[in-house]
Amino acid sequence: MAKAPSITRSRHKARNLAVQALYQWQITGQDRDDIVARFFTDQEMNETVTEYFEELVSQVSANVASIDAALSPLLDRPIKQLDPVECAVLRIGAYELEHRPDVPYRVVINEAIEAAKLFGAEESYKYINGVLDQLKGKYRAEEIELAKTS
Repeated sequence: MAKAPSITRSRHKARNLAVQALYQWQITGQDRDDIVARFFTDQEMNETVTEYFEELVSQVSANVASIDAALSPLLDRPIKQLDPVECAVLRIGAYELEHRPDVPYRVVINEAIEAAKLFGAEESYKYINGVLDQLKGKYRAEEIELAKTS
C-alpha cells in the first residue's frame, strides 16, 4: 500500500504550484479561476495539495492590495519593479504570516527561501529572507516571544 504524503510535503508542493500559478496570473492577467482550473488538469494533486494550493492562489490574488501594502515599506523598490517570481513568493509568505498561524513563521520563511531558490534568480532567496524576516514581527510577535523563552 502506498504511503500517504505528509501534510508538510503536500503543503510544500502546494506552495510551489501556487508560486507558478501566481506568476502566471501576474504576467498574463488571466482569470485566476482559469489558471487554477488548468493546474488541476495539468498537475497530480492529493486533497491537501488541492485545498492549500487553491487557498493560496485565491486568497493571495483576492487580497493582493493589502498584502502589497504590508510588503511595500520593507522593499527597496516599488513592488511593480520586483521580479515576478520574487513578488509571488513574497505575497505567499506575507499571506501565510498573517493568515496561517498554524504554520510556524520559521516554516513560512524557510518555504519561501526554498521556492526562491527553485524558481527565482540566483541570489533572490536572500532578499526574500530579509523582507519576510522583517514582516514576521508585524504578524507573529507573540510566536517570536514564545520562541525566545523556549
